[in-house]
Amino acid sequence: MYRKEEQTPISPENFLFPLEGKLSEENRWVIMAKLIPWSEFESEYALFFFEEMGAPAKSFRMALGALIIKEKLGISDRETVEQIRENPYLQYFIGISTDSNETPFDASMLVHFRERRGKAGKAVEFGAKLSASCFDGYVFLDHISWDNFNESGDLKAQVEAFKNYTG
Repeated sequence: MYRKEEQTPISPENFLFPLEGKLSEENRWVIMAKLIPWSEFESEYALFFFEEMGAPAKSFRMALGALIIKEKLGISDRETVEQIRENPYLQYFIGISTDSNETPFDASMLVHFRERRGKAGKAVEFGAKLSASCFDGYVFLDHISWDNFNESGDLKAQVEAFKNYTG
């Protein structure tokens, strides 16, 4: 059965944010953000940049977080930036502390984030290499290193880690 009710249009500025303006601790992006040791990786990431020269780089959390969002949702670079702009949980995930309707970076920055990872047509790898596994909708960071390593050589350790996650 359906009973039609008169609905008064609500303007965006009168829309009430649920949870009294707080993010839910049970949200998948909040949970995943807590599982990744961002600050540990941030200090190592910073070693690859000059303190005094060039434009300031985006944080490790913003760069890797955006790439995780892109891959997890299976979307384009532009759609990734739009999703981040529209979703406070994704903003939190990449390290932004306040909800904002501004884009945190241009979609073209995702190309630079991938280049730092070393896979965008570079002969020499630069930046962090990582091994990750996905279980029950969560991504687990199994190994990260700034030194060259062959991911296939890490396969046994990844399988063991996956067994530990799943029992």
